[in-house]
Amino acid sequence: MRSYESIRVGDSAQLSRAITQRDIDRFVELTGDDNKLHVDAAFAGTTRFKKPVAHGMLGASFISTVIGTKLPGDGALWFAQNLEFLQPVRVGDTITVRAQVVRKSDAHRIIELTTDIFNQSRQKVTTGTAKVRVLGPEKNGAAHESRGAAKPAAAPRLKTARKTALVVGGTGGIGSAVALQLARDGFDVAVHYRRSSEAARTLARTITGLGRKALALGSELETPAQAEELIASCLKRLGGLTTLVHCGGGDIPNIRLRDLGWDSVQEQLDTHVKTAFLLQKFAVPAMAERRYGKIVFLTSQAVERPSPQWLHYITAKAALSGMAKAMAVELAPLGIRVNLVSPGMTDTPLISSIPEKARLLAEAQTPLQRIARPEDVAGAVSFLVSEKSNFLTGETIRVNGGQVML
Repeated sequence: MRSYESIRVGDSAQLSRAITQRDIDRFVELTGDDNKLHVDAAFAGTTRFKKPVAHGMLGASFISTVIGTKLPGDGALWFAQNLEFLQPVRVGDTITVRAQVVRKSDAHRIIELTTDIFNQSRQKVTTGTAKVRVLGPEKNGAAHESRGAAKPAAAPRLKTARKTALVVGGTGGIGSAVALQLARDGFDVAVHYRRSSEAARTLARTITGLGRKALALGSELETPAQAEELIASCLKRLGGLTTLVHCGGGDIPNIRLRDLGWDSVQEQLDTHVKTAFLLQKFAVPAMAERRYGKIVFLTSQAVERPSPQWLHYITAKAALSGMAKAMAVELAPLGIRVNLVSPGMTDTPLISSIPEKARLLAEAQTPLQRIARPEDVAGAVSFLVSEKSNFLTGETIRVNGGQVML
């Protein structure tokens, strides 16, 4: 058996076989295909072929032999094949079946091969391509994956590695709860802030008191250079970056549509989407090197239950959700999971200006009869950045007490 890692593009294997009448008789017996073109010389003589023709799939069946016994051999899962029959094969012909690797997909341990069949005159009689997944031996009840694949094998390596997290917007109500929860979960944490430097340093001291390493890092995150500098500081001072949690936000002014200008929409897009895009640009390479990483963005219940006068905010959060899902697809082969947490109304300073009546109404409309606390959101983030969620990506966890159920 050849391992996936040992197979190279350009590798090939072949076999030769003389086609006999017994082969055709046994193929008819096995499949029931007794088309006269294959078994009746008189009938075949009336066609343009003049002589009986061997079943096309008889020759093609030897592709399975090459794949199953030679390239890659044991462990081959042949799951796709296309064929084009170019010339007839008859009793007495000797066919040579040749398979050659033309492409590899490390994410799923798949090889793609050209599959060509030639007769004794070196004429190509059949051509096509095959796709084969190279299975590994079972190990501890789960398929053993190679280091080169997008694999759950990355998770066990993390158990012996330092867990490090950057919490963007770490001084906010949700951000600070997330930072503390991750510290309790065993993470070293970089607390990002824009202006609340003292709050960030106080939080970092609290995390240090829990026995974890902590940093307070300030950045406006308005340019690629600022994002690159923030990620570089995490990598250098924390010794790596396994987790990125974006809790950054800001005020959400109520603006009627007729009064809304694009500048307000752009401001929300910059706050929620641009910063997330810039940060992943520089965080992903470090995660990809280890073939493991967790990225969590905060979206909003308002995307699924829109509030009036919040078009600018809802547009940005909806765009963030779409970006996260697109990222999840592209980064999955690198072992990086991207997920979202969608809180409902949460008891933070951000809602301090909301009328008490609106708060009471939200509680009354919530099956669990209260609004979310920052610790509720932090618990969902804690799950998503843990090894327990390694088979989740592109998912949204709603933390709203049951207000929105999908």
